[in-house]
Amino acid sequence: MPFVEYKNSVQHIESLSVLALAEQYPTPFYCYSSAKIRAQYRMFSDAFSHLNTLVCFAVKVNSNQAVLSLLAKEGAGADVVSVGEIKRALAANIPAEKIVFSGVAKTEQEMEFALKQHILCFNIESEPELLALSHVAKRLKITANISFRINPNVNANTHKKISTGKKGDKFGVDIEHAISLYQKAYNLDYINVTGINMHIGSQISDVTPFDLAIQKIKALYCELKVLNININHVDFGGGLAVKYQDDELAEPELLAQYAAVVNRHAEDFNCRILFEPGRFITANAGVLVSQVIYKKNQSDKTLLIVDAAMNDFIRPTLYDAYHKITAATQNHRFECVDVVGPVCETGDYFALDRTMEVVEQGDLIVINSVGAYSAVASNSYNSRPIIAEIMVQGDQVAVIREAQSVDELIARDKVPSWV
Repeated sequence: MPFVEYKNSVQHIESLSVLALAEQYPTPFYCYSSAKIRAQYRMFSDAFSHLNTLVCFAVKVNSNQAVLSLLAKEGAGADVVSVGEIKRALAANIPAEKIVFSGVAKTEQEMEFALKQHILCFNIESEPELLALSHVAKRLKITANISFRINPNVNANTHKKISTGKKGDKFGVDIEHAISLYQKAYNLDYINVTGINMHIGSQISDVTPFDLAIQKIKALYCELKVLNININHVDFGGGLAVKYQDDELAEPELLAQYAAVVNRHAEDFNCRILFEPGRFITANAGVLVSQVIYKKNQSDKTLLIVDAAMNDFIRPTLYDAYHKITAATQNHRFECVDVVGPVCETGDYFALDRTMEVVEQGDLIVINSVGAYSAVASNSYNSRPIIAEIMVQGDQVAVIREAQSVDELIARDKVPSWV
């Protein structure tokens, strides 16, 4: 069932209308459907329930404690890229033995913290990182479980800023160097080689690149087995696309195609299989509610100037991302508009030349599919404080991150005595 939909011509999040929510919480604000998050997680995990798997939610896409706690109760692990994300995962009661640590620039301080928590695995992305981890582990006398993140040189056919599996991308180690690195790691003190990891990109809507990458990983797995380097888990990463536009493939159909690829190869891996979905779980569970401040006619353009801005939601200007924008109240009259924010940047927009339902000054709009890579990337540019996040469950609603005040924002600054 849909969790964000019109009921009696008014947009609802589960059982609560956007109009009612906006009376209670000042716009702009993020709102998430807890039921949708659960449904997406269960859909993904159920697709592989016959396999020995662990689904590690990619914390970077939405790190709110309420979201992580909800997923922890569903049995999720965590894919993290910083000490902050490790601490968030642990605080949400995700066990350390379900945490994998990715990222190209792990510091020795981060490694030390993660080792002391006894996390499941470090996804190693370079030889210098391997040597640094060995040094820290030896000093602490704590064995580090490691996998190498393999760059299989596969084009995921996605946006250039979210491609991570081609030669020249900053992520992972080139597959042609993998064997020598595994042999080196195998002989290091306090290093336990346990896995192979890959992650070829994000918002991937064609499963062919996954198939090609998994075939390359399978060949590496077999080579390592011949060398008596036994692999306990293979991590296929994340990256599965979600539906942002009406003409795109719906998540259940794409997941079925992806599961068919995984299942075709799974029996060749005599080990546990890990996944790192993020966007797939939360993207379509979130909306951004904003109010039209002014409607401005300029030359041959009609501008909707809203109270949300690029500092609140940067994806359209950063990735040229499309997000469906709807009127909070349906009227079935349409016009072509630019939807822009108040920040002093030409790039502060959410949609250009977009045909959408007519809205007027004071009306509410709903920006859809913002549950991933949205609130986590917000900032205080133009001295605009961070906006609130709320979560809905049925007819219940709770603030899961308070809106920041301007005074709180200013109070973070410290003026030296000599100024």
